[in-house]
Amino acid sequence: MYPAGILESLGLHAHVASAVAPFAAAVALRFLLGKSRFTTWFVSLSTMWFAINVLVAPYSPQTQREIQSLWALFR
Repeated sequence: MYPAGILESLGLHAHVASAVAPFAAAVALRFLLGKSRFTTWFVSLSTMWFAINVLVAPYSPQTQREIQSLWALFR
């Protein structure tokens, strides 16, 4: 099993949570600890993680099926 397979087996809400949680934690640490080298790097890395998840997620087969099923609900 390759590492991306773990994320593919998760549901849609888990995908969103895995993208948003690190960013929310980074912002919370930034408010609590102030501006430091660690918080700056953590915010930067979590922003990249969020962007990668948002850009790559629609291309996974499971997400494509879920998006198609959503369109069927609105017809």
